[in-house]
Amino acid sequence: MKRKPSAASAKATFVVAIAAAVLVSAVLAPVAYDYGSSTQSDGTVSVITVSGTISATTVDGISEDLRNARTNESVKAVVLKVDSGGGAVAPSERLYLEVLRTAEQMPVVASVQGTGASGAYYGMLPADEIFVLSSTQIGSVGVIGSGGSVPYPDSVIRTGPDKAQPTTDQRERTVESLKRQFVGRVMEHRGENITLSREEVAYARTYLGPEAVQNGYADRIGALPTAIDHAAELAGMEDYDVARQEPPNSLGLILFATETDNGTQIYKQSDRTSGVVPVTRPLMVDEVPYHSPEVIANASA
Repeated sequence: MKRKPSAASAKATFVVAIAAAVLVSAVLAPVAYDYGSSTQSDGTVSVITVSGTISATTVDGISEDLRNARTNESVKAVVLKVDSGGGAVAPSERLYLEVLRTAEQMPVVASVQGTGASGAYYGMLPADEIFVLSSTQIGSVGVIGSGGSVPYPDSVIRTGPDKAQPTTDQRERTVESLKRQFVGRVMEHRGENITLSREEVAYARTYLGPEAVQNGYADRIGALPTAIDHAAELAGMEDYDVARQEPPNSLGLILFATETDNGTQIYKQSDRTSGVVPVTRPLMVDEVPYHSPEVIANASA
């Protein structure tokens, strides 16, 4: 016969849960820096991180950081610290529009670390200049979408033949339209620098840093500090502060455990809600799925 947990045991578990939640919150919380400038400073350069898969959640956080930069009088320039292979089309376009809005108000410089491809490249296009490393991979101007259609069972009633089941031709037209928009934005923002034809851009190749500078996908070879210095120069600042905004880590950490009639139940932070959910499989160190450096989508970019 299984022993039921006592009130004291349950209370202890609850305390452990609270302590663990506080600890995890400290680990996962974004690194927020005070935007206030020092007395001798001309202003602040805000460094905003764009990393991992471009999703609705990540763009929500980046948009908030950009909005804070635009509305804070001490911030005179923004540097995008980019290391991403892209993501879904809609979030990538949202990122583009937020960066464009920011670039209309202050200098924006992109500093690409390992990768700046597909939807991530789309998002940084409005930047005044793009800095890359020699090892950076940048480009992949294109869209991936699922082809074909899956028949719905006879038990599903639809109001039209194309409802929730577009044809292959329709999917191809959608992906082609999205591709033309992506390529068009590249030519709009980078056209004066790019030595490739529109058709060559649409090949969706990824280039290493030096070649990207040569063909106009990027502007200069330089590390993050160089990009920060250049952003300050564009803003007319000689003495300036730097405020860094880092996203929370996606680590799938355990929040707490509790005793049940069937043993111990482990809970973790939910990927989709602000609460916790039971763990039904082994936790990985990083539970964010791998994303190819291509624009991935139903259509994605």
